[in-house]
Amino acid sequence: MKDNIANITRWILYLLLALSVIPGVLFYAGALGTELFINWAKILLIIGVAVMVISPLYGFITNPQNIVKMLISIGLLVVVIVVAYALAGNDFTEYRLEELKTTAKTSRLVGMGLFATYIAFGLTVLSILYASIVKLLK
Repeated sequence: MKDNIANITRWILYLLLALSVIPGVLFYAGALGTELFINWAKILLIIGVAVMVISPLYGFITNPQNIVKMLISIGLLVVVIVVAYALAGNDFTEYRLEELKTTAKTSRLVGMGLFATYIAFGLTVLSILYASIVKLLK
């Protein structure tokens, strides 16, 4: 069953890649307007989000023992986002915010995204180091 799903997924991705190349080339050649290109990007985003939602559901159905691991991962993600939001702040003055045409809330959300990226990168490096050390000690 997994091989069939992998093959179907592979061919769907090849099809989407081929369909994405055509508007991409036409857009950069100047033969296609931005509106159609942006709409195609929206369609690809919707497909990506649908796959992102359906894949874990399929995993839960085929292997219910992984639910606990998935919930732990989601919990850790929420903790990282909360910590990043707590660390983020608005460092701009009202004048600078007006000049950038943004708000203090948007500035804080951007800071949260940056801090979340830094934390995720740091955790990734630490996990790689931990795995290397454990492998050396075995």
